[in-house]
Amino acid sequence: MRLIITLFMLAFAQLFFNIAAASPHAPVNVSTHKAEKKSARDDERRKRRPLKTVTKKTRLSSVQKLKTKKQKKVELIAKQTPAKKTSLKTARINKNKDKKRYGHQRPLKTVEVTPSETGTIKMSKSHRQRYQKARETAMTKLMGQLGKPYQWGGTSPHTGFDCSGLVWYAYKDLVKFKIPRTANEMYHLRDAAPIKRESLEKGDLVFFRINGRGTADHVGVYLGNGKFIQSPRTGKDIQISALGEDYWQRHYIGARRVMTPKTIR
Repeated sequence: MRLIITLFMLAFAQLFFNIAAASPHAPVNVSTHKAEKKSARDDERRKRRPLKTVTKKTRLSSVQKLKTKKQKKVELIAKQTPAKKTSLKTARINKNKDKKRYGHQRPLKTVEVTPSETGTIKMSKSHRQRYQKARETAMTKLMGQLGKPYQWGGTSPHTGFDCSGLVWYAYKDLVKFKIPRTANEMYHLRDAAPIKRESLEKGDLVFFRINGRGTADHVGVYLGNGKFIQSPRTGKDIQISALGEDYWQRHYIGARRVMTPKTIR
């Protein structure tokens, strides 16, 4: 009986294995499985990392480019305008501060000079004294030559003076720049500022055209009160003349200022 039961169980097991072997099995594709895993990983990375948006540059027409440049230029000017105004204001303030001190590194006590002397320029007390002393020295040298004879080409008290020689002698050691030798060169001197007749001061050079050749052929030095000193011509002595005389008014062509607080040594 046991033998029969054992045979029956073996037959049943054999039948079960045959049925299992006969049923179809789905083949497993390894490469597909790997690809699916890889795509799943890529999807996860994309979700974690923000995507970069790429914008394509569109070509602008020439009219659009011109409009864009104009807009940028207007915006730039609008931004820079306040800064420029501020810098200009600062530069003016610094310039006014520099006028207070000539030739000094440390600011000294400033003294306002009357307009008749230096044209509303502020300068230190010591510089004002230097300027006044230089003017007095020039006037002293000029007045010391009164009565001496005219000498063509003369530049010395020992030989006499012509008109430009007298001016050259008076100012050559008092100003920073080189004084020219002829009246025409003095008239065109860049370092000498043109002066209107109603603004003449003591020490200004007054120019005349006597012979009608060139620009200026005669020069004198203004002494104030409508008077000027000159060395007129051959046969005459150095003298003081009135600028208001008809002769000198007809030949007068202008004035120049060679001695200022900035030009003295």
